[in-house]
Amino acid sequence: MNEFDVRIREVLPEGLRSQGIDTLQVNVGRRCNLACTHCHLECSPGRTEMMPWHIMEEILELANQRLFKLVDVTGGSPELHPDFRRFLSDLRDRGQTVQLRTNLTVFMEPSVKEIIPFLREREIQLVGSLPCYLEENVNAQRGADVYQKSIAALCLLNQSGYGIEDKLPLNLVFNPGGAFLPPDQSDLENTYRQELKKRFGILFDRLFVLTNMPLGRFKRYLEANGEMESYMSMLEASFNPSTVDGLMCRHQISIDWDGNIYDCDFNLALGMAVNHSTPKKIENFDRALLNRREIATGIHCFGCTAGAGSSCAGSLIA
Repeated sequence: MNEFDVRIREVLPEGLRSQGIDTLQVNVGRRCNLACTHCHLECSPGRTEMMPWHIMEEILELANQRLFKLVDVTGGSPELHPDFRRFLSDLRDRGQTVQLRTNLTVFMEPSVKEIIPFLREREIQLVGSLPCYLEENVNAQRGADVYQKSIAALCLLNQSGYGIEDKLPLNLVFNPGGAFLPPDQSDLENTYRQELKKRFGILFDRLFVLTNMPLGRFKRYLEANGEMESYMSMLEASFNPSTVDGLMCRHQISIDWDGNIYDCDFNLALGMAVNHSTPKKIENFDRALLNRREIATGIHCFGCTAGAGSSCAGSLIA
């Protein structure tokens, strides 16, 4: 057992297990128009991995069975996938609620035309990454001009009803710019709300604060700055047993671009497949087995249980 397994069994003697699958997260590829310093998947414009249509068809077949409350589409930049519109349209035609994770700047790309009206028409829920409300912090983490493009995209989304109409939720994501835990989600959400409205008239629904995981580019950043050991020690020392019930791996499953199944996006980044007793490929998807699986863990899991906790929907406890 790793250190996280030892700690989790103090709370759950039987180990970390699924409590059922509400969300199917689908990573459609690694291609992205950005190459952010915190990206645990190391996505970039140079990556070529893309989910083939036959795997998307497998996911659509699962959607036909009405197995999930939400399909959460992520990447990379999902909008750059050649079958993006077809895939989302087919999911919605099957009555599936769909959420898109976007870096916002992609909406300003010339190759992505009329994407916002498409999303509005199909009532696709949006989660947009805006790691700070201050320009210098965003550009330092994500690249030159990213802040300006993100703000321009948010203004266009507001003009289309996102963040304003109930059927068009617009949530934002914050993650720290360094080797520290995120601040209180509620307090930071209030600050985001005030600053974005005052400066640009921008409205949004919720802010999700995420802990940076010691994976991918952020891991290399920690190692280059000699902070890996201290960061991991901080995460472990900040373990909060109150976060365990809400851990995202206990309520969702992740499908990678190649059809492999993972407990979460972070295990996906590590190539740490679901437990050996459960199916590892989308074509063998077995909800009954996956619903009661034991979750594969590693020391990176301390990132999700530190402080107020961290998940794809932000903090786990108030």
